[in-house]
Formats: sequence, structure tokens, C-alpha cells
Amino acid sequence: MTANLTLLVVIGVLVACGVYLILERAVSKMLLGMILFGNAVNLLIITLGGPDGRAPIQGQTDTTQRDTADPLAQAMVLTAIVITMGLAAFVLALAYRSFMLTTTDDVGNDQEDIDVARRRAGEDPED
Repeated sequence: MTANLTLLVVIGVLVACGVYLILERAVSKMLLGMILFGNAVNLLIITLGGPDGRAPIQGQTDTTQRDTADPLAQAMVLTAIVITMGLAAFVLALAYRSFMLTTTDDVGNDQEDIDVARRRAGEDPED
């Protein structure tokens, strides 16, 4: 199996940018990171699905099967696209609700997060 090196580099860049954006504190950047990461995974599945071929479904008279395309990778990508769009809609709803409550896009630290960090450092969380 041979893969297109340029496409693999593009996939690597998309994954790196997606992970960087997911680690940001703004919900909109997290959403963009998830979408980039999902697209990179979709490209990776299509790339690893094998070379192009003829249509995956042949008639009953066709006896040669070595040049047909594998439809599994395409079906997985279609499913992943639907899941990514559902996740994007859910995060957009969360971002809208968060913006209505706090009038900011940034995700702040929870009081429980601060207490856990103090307990790890050996401080009293009640201070």
C-alpha cells in the first residue's frame, strides 16, 4: 500500500492545529479545533482505505473483484461527518448558553478545580 506523502503531511498539520485549538480557553476556538481534528481523521481514514478503484458494487456478471474500491472507509467517513456535525451543534449550544450567562467566551477555572490544585500542593482548601 502506498500513501500520498503530501496528504499525510496535511493531515499531520490539521491534527496539530486541531489539538492546539482544543487546548485553548475560548469555546469558539475549541469548536474550531474539534472540527479540524475531525476533518483530519476523516482524511486519514480515506487515505488508509486504499487506492481508488471501480465502483464498490458490481453486477452479478462481473467476476473480477481485485479492482473494486472498499466502501467501508467511505461509510465510516460519512458516519464520522454526521457525528462531527452533531458534536459541533452541541458545542455551539453550550457556547451560546455560556455566553448568555457569563457574557464571555472564555472558560474559567471552577472553585472545585482550585480546591483540588490546593490539596495537591498541600495547602488547606478552606483558605
